[in-house]
Amino acid sequence: MSYTKYDLVFEGGGAKGSTFVGAMQAFYEKGLQPRRLIGTSAGAITATLLAAGFTPEEMLAAVNEQVNGKPRFATFMDTPTANDFSATDKQSSVTIEVFQRADIPFIPDWMQSNFDQKFVDALLKLPHYRQLFCFIECGGLFAGNKFLEWIQEKLAQKGFNADVTFATFHAKTGKDLSLVASNTTSAEMLVLNHRTAPDCPITWAVRMSMSIPFVWREVIWQKSWGAYLGRDITGHSIVDGGVLSNFPIRLVDTQPQQGSYEQRVMGDTVANDAGTIGLLIDETLEVAGQPKKSSSKMIGEFKTAQRILRLVNTMTDAHDNNEILTNEQLVCRLPAQGYGTTEFNMDSNRLNALIEAGHAAMRNYLK
Repeated sequence: MSYTKYDLVFEGGGAKGSTFVGAMQAFYEKGLQPRRLIGTSAGAITATLLAAGFTPEEMLAAVNEQVNGKPRFATFMDTPTANDFSATDKQSSVTIEVFQRADIPFIPDWMQSNFDQKFVDALLKLPHYRQLFCFIECGGLFAGNKFLEWIQEKLAQKGFNADVTFATFHAKTGKDLSLVASNTTSAEMLVLNHRTAPDCPITWAVRMSMSIPFVWREVIWQKSWGAYLGRDITGHSIVDGGVLSNFPIRLVDTQPQQGSYEQRVMGDTVANDAGTIGLLIDETLEVAGQPKKSSSKMIGEFKTAQRILRLVNTMTDAHDNNEILTNEQLVCRLPAQGYGTTEFNMDSNRLNALIEAGHAAMRNYLK
């Protein structure tokens, strides 16, 4: 059966997600249209931009943006400022705890508490300490503020305010957008959309979905974002959806049974009214003219960061294997061998090679 509309599932993969731009160029060249859009991490970014009305050409312009001669995406690895940490963050920190346990001679307790706070404030003036503090206290080396500003800016270009919620977005566009994140407090996958989290701002949902553990600081669910599936999860820690499902094709591959989890989060949309394509970033497939190993040093300035990078790549490369094998005919494999998850500083030639590989892969898939 041939379709003109497809449910599209975008895998997570950090910087490798730029390949989706080429894939979507080929998709639209065939005269096809997306129906439901589901994404994790980098896939959440692509799904959101498409739902907001971005064309592949506009997305290409976005990934090619430069700031001071460097890719704008490289600014997403932003060192936190001292103002990024609340008084509670500092007061409950390991640094304060260590100082409190140290009994400094000749300094009374009431004075030591004030001394401890001032010493932490002084340390937070040092960029490397701020990164270490953010890593230990907030779960990641980088703040993620620059990314949030970027996605807010992109939605503003299509007429959406910075705090547009899933409910408002759906009412305005009619688009069925679902973004996957991981709740580490309750150990569950979150499928964020207008059914499950109507009051959640979409920009923050994308920020949560791409919050790779140890790389970007985790996001704390705010009370103003409302409930998730009717439950209050205020204060819960949310990270990258890839931790629990980097390729959530099971959400749309079959018609959900009444009362099932899939029906609760994805609604009663008739599966057979559209096709399904899962866009999978495949690190085993070569990109023409590119090395088989990444030489990116974005977070490779010290050994701890290098270990983190290896762990991140291992985590995001571990696909939802059972789902992939079961739905192989629905999977379009996009080459990304030698590209790193945090390789946001790739030059234009390397970036364009990745995009072209995605275009060729989707074109061949749709033959």
